[in-house]
Amino acid sequence: MGRKPIDSEPTRWAPLALLLMGLLSCTVVYMFASTVLRTTNESLEMVGGHGGDDEGLERESGECCRGMENLELWGVAVKWGSEFKFNSSEECCRACKAMCTGNDGPCLCDTWVFCGNRDACGSQFGECWLKKQKDTLAPERQEAGNKVSWTSGLIFGKGEGIVGLETEYGTLHIKLFPDCAPYSVAFILELLNVRHCAGCQFYRAEGRGQIWDSQGNHLKDASFGPPFALIQGTLEAQGTTFQKIPIEVCPDIRRGSVAWIGSGPEFFISLANHKEWKKSYTVFGSVLPEDMEIAEKIAHLPTTPDVWNNINVSVLEKPVPLRIRQIKKATA
Repeated sequence: MGRKPIDSEPTRWAPLALLLMGLLSCTVVYMFASTVLRTTNESLEMVGGHGGDDEGLERESGECCRGMENLELWGVAVKWGSEFKFNSSEECCRACKAMCTGNDGPCLCDTWVFCGNRDACGSQFGECWLKKQKDTLAPERQEAGNKVSWTSGLIFGKGEGIVGLETEYGTLHIKLFPDCAPYSVAFILELLNVRHCAGCQFYRAEGRGQIWDSQGNHLKDASFGPPFALIQGTLEAQGTTFQKIPIEVCPDIRRGSVAWIGSGPEFFISLANHKEWKKSYTVFGSVLPEDMEIAEKIAHLPTTPDVWNNINVSVLEKPVPLRIRQIKKATA
C-alpha cells in the first residue's frame, strides 16, 4: 500500500530540517565564541563581529559627561556654585565643557563639582562649582569618602590630559577621556606617581592582516579574525595592589582606542574600527594618530601561536615592557 502524500512529507524533509537545525546551532555557537573574552593568568581574549563607521573617537567621547561620586575636587573657582545651580551633574559637566571649546588651548574650566543629593546637600543642593586646576593631571582634592555629598569631574582641553606609554619602540601618546571614564582615568593618574611600572607590558600582538585597511575600516566580505587587529597588555605594576575599576562605557572601539578588558588591569589598543564589539569595553583614551605607527610596529613583532578558549591568538615571543609618564605639552 502506497503512503499518503501527507505522510511522506515529514519523511522526505526530515534530513533537510536536521541539517538546517545543525547549521543554525553552529552559527549561534560561532557568534557566541566570537565575542568571548577569555581571562588567563596573564592575558584575556577578545574577538568581534561586524565593521564600524567613520566617526572619530574624539568626537564621540565628547558626548560623555561623567564624574566621580563622593569626591570634592578643589581649585580656583571660575563659577560660584551658590549662584550657579542645575538639576543634574551632567548639566554641570556640560556647563564646564561649554567653557572648553578646544580651539584656544587650555580650558577656562577644567573641573566641575556638583551637589546632587538633596538630603545630604541641604541648601547646597544643585550647586555647580566650576573650577580651574594648576595641573589637570594632578588635581587638588578637598575631600573624598562616603560622607562626601559632592560629585566631581575633570575636563581636558587641547594639549591637556596626555600621558605617554614609553616602550623601546617609541612613546605612545594617549589622550585621556575623564568625561567618559573618570574612575579609569583616576587610576592612570595614580600610576603617574609610581616611579616604575615593573610588570607593565604588551604581551599579545595581532596586525590588521587582510581584514582591515590602513584606516582601520573592515574590508567587504573579509572575515573578522584572527588576527583581531590589536596589541594587548597589562598595567598592573608589581608590588602594587590593583583595585578593580568599575565598568564605564561611552565610545565605540575605533582605531587608536585604548580600553580595559573587563575591570582591568588588562588593556588593549585597537588597530581597527570594531563597532561590532559595540560598547562592551571601557574606552579611557585614544592614541594620537601620529603615534599609531609605533603600535603597528609592535603588532608586527615576532609572535607564537596560542589557543585561548578555542580561538587562535598571537602572543609576543618577547613581551614589550612599558612605562607610563606625564606629557607636559602635546597636541590633542
